[in-house]
Amino acid sequence: MPKQFDAVVVGAGPNGLAAAITLARAGKSVIVFEAAQTAGGGLRSAALTLPGFLHDVCSAIHPLGVASPFFASLPLQAHGLDWIQPPIPLAHPLDSGEPVLLHRSVEETAKQFGEHDARAYRSLMNANSDQIIQALLAPWPMFRHPLVLARFGRNAMRSASGLARSRFQGEPARALFAGLAAHSNVPLEAPATASFGLLLAQLGHVVGWPFPRGGAQKFTDALVSYATSLGVHVETGARVDDIDRLPPARVVLLDVTPRQLLAIAGERLTIGDRRALSRFRYGRGVFKIDFALSAPIPWKTPAISRAATVHLGPTLEEIEASEKSSTPPERPFVMLDQHSLFDPTRAPSGQHTAWGIAMCRKVPLRT
Repeated sequence: MPKQFDAVVVGAGPNGLAAAITLARAGKSVIVFEAAQTAGGGLRSAALTLPGFLHDVCSAIHPLGVASPFFASLPLQAHGLDWIQPPIPLAHPLDSGEPVLLHRSVEETAKQFGEHDARAYRSLMNANSDQIIQALLAPWPMFRHPLVLARFGRNAMRSASGLARSRFQGEPARALFAGLAAHSNVPLEAPATASFGLLLAQLGHVVGWPFPRGGAQKFTDALVSYATSLGVHVETGARVDDIDRLPPARVVLLDVTPRQLLAIAGERLTIGDRRALSRFRYGRGVFKIDFALSAPIPWKTPAISRAATVHLGPTLEEIEASEKSSTPPERPFVMLDQHSLFDPTRAPSGQHTAWGIAMCRKVPLRT
């Protein structure tokens, strides 16, 4: 191992590993330090319930893992990454009847709505969806497809509530869009929340909502394997508390939280930067529960079992109320994933896993 590196990266989450790979591909020497015993950050899997059951610790469905121009440029399949595409990207059950489904086909999705809403949905999910995704995921500044991006922005900058009510008349279309936009973890009346609904729907149509066979950890393992093949040193179980104790390097990249940045490199920052970082407001808390199941979830409608992701809302109004509630709502908006229906590596033979998360508006994260 060299005594001096071109770059030191602190944090072996997907961003830190992406930075290390980019530098290594440019011929630079890189070392990555990760405090946890396993690389990945939120992109990890573990046995969180019973022996033999594998659960994703945080992120579980990865449309951006496929759509990202950067990740697409890496030979991750050669390093063990195998994507699973569920038949349906998303199911959204409704109390009023059949679930509304996000299909890979825009037309098939639109057919579930009345004539007015079908036409509105086709208009929002126009033929330029692939160009929009390419433009949004391109490095800044985004010069690709500026006219397409400008047309997308007119709707994306609106609130999800406003766009849903102005474009759709029926509950199925409104509910589907509200559930997609709720991934923003921001009240749906907030500006630009429509962008989440639009992007996630278009990702479903263009690349699907896939996930790695064997758990999210397989994505991280592939990144680490490829980085190592390029000469990157990845050290886990190596907590960094002081930037001055790092090996000599031309550049140090910190893939950490604002408070961690203050603790590690506070003395290197200006007073203004330290003040701004100390005032950073963390997002709402998330309640997550993992299930080890003896059988698949017995949905009343079989079509729901064709989707790995299920949004339990069900209506626009109920999702809005859940997102704004300062106390646990009676009908919380829950995002549920059921990987083992499509990935038998997640549970012992004949058994299944599932996990669900609900947003908690008034519970700030402490760490």
